[in-house]
Amino acid sequence: MDEERSPLRQLNEKPACHEPAEKSALSKLPVPSVKRPLPGKEQSAGQNNLRQPAKKRLLDQSDDKAPPNKRKMVSASVVGFKPRPPVMSQRPAVNPVYKTSAATVAGGPSRGAMKKPVAATSKPEAPSGVGAASRRPGWDLKGKMSDMQMKVSSYQEQVRNTKTQNRELREEAERARRELESLREEHSALLNKMRAYEMENQELSSLKRTLEMDLSRERALSAQRLQEVRELTQSNAEQTDKLHQGEMERRALHNTLLELKGNIRVFCRVRPLLDGGQQQSSFEIQPQDKTIVLVKTEESHIGKEKELHKYPFKFDHVFPPQCSQQQVFSEISLLVQSALDGYNVCSFAYGQTGSGKTYTMEGPDVLAGEEMGMIPRAVQQIFQAACKLREQGWEYQFTASFLEIYNETIRDLLVSNKTPKKMDYEIKRASPTADIRVTNLKYIPVSSEEEVLVLIKLAKQNRSTARTQVNDVSSRSHSVFQLRIEGKNAARDVSCNSILSLVDLAGSERVQKSQSTGDRLKEMKSINASLTNLGLVFSALASKDGFVPYRNCKLTYLLQDCLGGNSKTLMFVNISPEIESFSESLNSLRFASKVNECVIGTATANRK
Repeated sequence: MDEERSPLRQLNEKPACHEPAEKSALSKLPVPSVKRPLPGKEQSAGQNNLRQPAKKRLLDQSDDKAPPNKRKMVSASVVGFKPRPPVMSQRPAVNPVYKTSAATVAGGPSRGAMKKPVAATSKPEAPSGVGAASRRPGWDLKGKMSDMQMKVSSYQEQVRNTKTQNRELREEAERARRELESLREEHSALLNKMRAYEMENQELSSLKRTLEMDLSRERALSAQRLQEVRELTQSNAEQTDKLHQGEMERRALHNTLLELKGNIRVFCRVRPLLDGGQQQSSFEIQPQDKTIVLVKTEESHIGKEKELHKYPFKFDHVFPPQCSQQQVFSEISLLVQSALDGYNVCSFAYGQTGSGKTYTMEGPDVLAGEEMGMIPRAVQQIFQAACKLREQGWEYQFTASFLEIYNETIRDLLVSNKTPKKMDYEIKRASPTADIRVTNLKYIPVSSEEEVLVLIKLAKQNRSTARTQVNDVSSRSHSVFQLRIEGKNAARDVSCNSILSLVDLAGSERVQKSQSTGDRLKEMKSINASLTNLGLVFSALASKDGFVPYRNCKLTYLLQDCLGGNSKTLMFVNISPEIESFSESLNSLRFASKVNECVIGTATANRK
């Protein structure tokens, strides 16, 4: 029994020595305890019996006849018997060798003692190429050896496949391990990030709570501020109403004050003594009483004694020679303010030539600094006051014009003298309630003080001047600057319009003193005639005549609205301090005193 099993043991043990994995795989094969007949055994039983030796057939037959309890023992004794090998001619034909499955080999009973059957968990897959071959007889060891070798080859192939699969599985396991390590590292990093995010979340949550508390406080504070804004808005509206009422009351009081002072106000200004001038004439100025007294020593009618003669004149204000331009303008600033309130305002300078009229109204050639005249200062105040009134809802539009009356001819000073075409200018009134306008005259819209100053400079360049014996730069015409003002308060539905007229009259002259001839003589006659007509107008107004000769000259016709009652008028009378100008200064003061006595109608505001 041991000899028959030794080749199988060698085959089974050899792979076990070199391939531990194969041994472990073979050791796990199920070993059934009962022999299973091969397919086709029932059909070939007779043939197998014929092929077996006679002794074997005898034993088989005796085994069939033996009792059941003795059949195993007989089989055991027969298995150990070694039959004589048959002669080649008598040897039965060997059936073709077929590959058998591992279950067929492992399922046969051992030649030793019978073992108890072990239940197989699963049947291993039969090797390829093994069909339903008939079971080999026990004496066919070579066939069995061949079958076993085929089985071993099949198992070795399975082992190789298993090794390959194992190696692939190890590689997959290694990859899985590395991936697992990577995932663990990633998990650790994500865990750290999660902890950081949790800490950040806690900080943000704390910050959120803080911000929510701040927001609630801010909302409460905002609600409080909103309530304060509402209260302030309401208070502002009330203050705006009060301010508007106060502005209207101020205008009314301002107008009343000017009416009490007189619609026509007269200021006297004494020019300083020029360098190289002769001895100053004697005069006394009493600022408190607003009086100026001319003093002159004259011979008596007999001619033996000298008598002292005094000529007192009282005006609304008297400015001594040392007064500055700003001090003079401060006295007329209230009158200029009336122009924004809707009243027509007119200011003009009267006096003999060389007495400082042009300096008072326009100032020097440079329209800046402390020596600016009344015209640029009035324009400056108008625009500054309009800017302040804009905060109260007032919007103003301004239009400027500048002309001169030369030899009873109107010239536009805002047009260059190089213009080839000469225009005809006529003074007209479109309707009884309309303003007086000059046809073809340039009315230029202005929006700032600087624009007006540019126009004033242009007008000074175009104005007619000439040299005389009395004055090196004598104005030979009357210049008239007019600024038309249109104001509107849309919130109050109130509007007003007015005209601010600033006039620099040409100086009166004496032929004996100026020694004018030719064109100068003609200019002097025209100037003196217009000033005489102006005196006649004031005389008619003073005596309250029914007819006032406005149309006698273009100067009085152009200033009709300013002199006729619906205007606030101011006249500067300028006098020279020289002794040789005493008679002319006396005549100028007498004319101004006559104007100061005029009482014209109460001026009314042009409001809608």
